[in-house]
Amino acid sequence: MKHNPDERFPIVEEDGTVIGSATRAECHGGSMLLHPVVHLHVVTKDGSVFLQKRSMTKDIQPGKWDTAVGGHVDCGETIAQAVAREAMEELDIDASDAKLLKRYVFTSSVERELVNTHYIVVDTESFNPVPATDEVDDARFWSRKEIEEALGKDILTPNLEMELKNILPLISTDI
Repeated sequence: MKHNPDERFPIVEEDGTVIGSATRAECHGGSMLLHPVVHLHVVTKDGSVFLQKRSMTKDIQPGKWDTAVGGHVDCGETIAQAVAREAMEELDIDASDAKLLKRYVFTSSVERELVNTHYIVVDTESFNPVPATDEVDDARFWSRKEIEEALGKDILTPNLEMELKNILPLISTDI
């Protein structure tokens, strides 16, 4: 799915307070306007992590493996609503019980995001995602060993690598 460069995102302060809005093109064009996004990690009790391979049509990090669900918060939408919407859009799963792990600012060469990272714990036998083919090129569970072997090899998005190193240990202590 090709994204609309005129789509509007909220612009926020680091505490999440909305202070305005800007277009996708402005937010992704080097302006460094801070805009909120959500990430959802889907994990199992044995430590496997469900990842998606970003569609080649994405304007940021196409073709790289990323969090199970990730996306922008729409203007007028709460963080919880965005997590639930993105989970339905990308994997057709219910994430209404997602737990907030951490909020942080991520800066790349073209954008600045306020990342609201969540997680859910699932049982692989009852977890039946239906990846959206216009958003996701592939999706599967990765073992911790597979993830460790992929780190630093330009297979995973830079943001995912940072989250896997710094945030997934927090999940491990909670499951």
